Amino acid sequence: MKIKPLGDSALLVSFGEVIDDEVNVRVHAIARAIEESNFEWLVETVPAYSSLLVIYDPLKVSHSEVEVSIGPLLNAEGRAFEGRLIEIPVVYGSSYGPDIEFVANYNGLSVDDVIEIHSKPVYRVYFLGFLPGFAYLGGMDERIATPRLGKPRLKVPAGSVGIAGKQTGIYPLESPGGWRLIGRTPLRLFSPAKEPPTLLQPGDRVKFVPIEESEFREIYLEEWGEGVD
Repeated sequence: MKIKPLGDSALLVSFGEVIDDEVNVRVHAIARAIEESNFEWLVETVPAYSSLLVIYDPLKVSHSEVEVSIGPLLNAEGRAFEGRLIEIPVVYGSSYGPDIEFVANYNGLSVDDVIEIHSKPVYRVYFLGFLPGFAYLGGMDERIATPRLGKPRLKVPAGSVGIAGKQTGIYPLESPGGWRLIGRTPLRLFSPAKEPPTLLQPGDRVKFVPIEESEFREIYLEEWGEGVD
């Protein structure tokens, strides 16, 4: 574990560059311990795969004082937090998942194999980032690991399910992106008017459920109030 300053109002607690359930559980345990301590100088904690960003008010405390304050909390036992189990319906392939054949060919599999392998695990939401509500999921089978696109798309539809290396995730909003798209969910993952605005939260568990296009369109209309684009 290493601690280093990031600018004049944050420090980073790092456990190295790994994607590991036990490490992520510990990161979230430390984040909860710091949040529950109610330090008056604390602005926010931002957990990631194997690191924790602690943002503080530099007008109230110095970096060294923050490090001393959180020192006893860094050995907090990783309390396994079992979040909600959320099923994410996905229509795989065709125009909804234009890269699924590439993923299959790259890994020497059939498209049906990719769908089965991708939808079998129960994934863990490690953290949110990149876009509001973009959940980085742990637990993808390495048999379908595939490199990113050489040139990112300028527009990826909201709900697109993608693969990048050994990771999988869901685009909550329309945006540019370089992940290999294998499917799309009709669910609305980010709704600013709701509290919380993101469907998925760190610690939640996710199960992808393959659906047909007709069901996708029905759910999309209910979620978005309009037909799919």
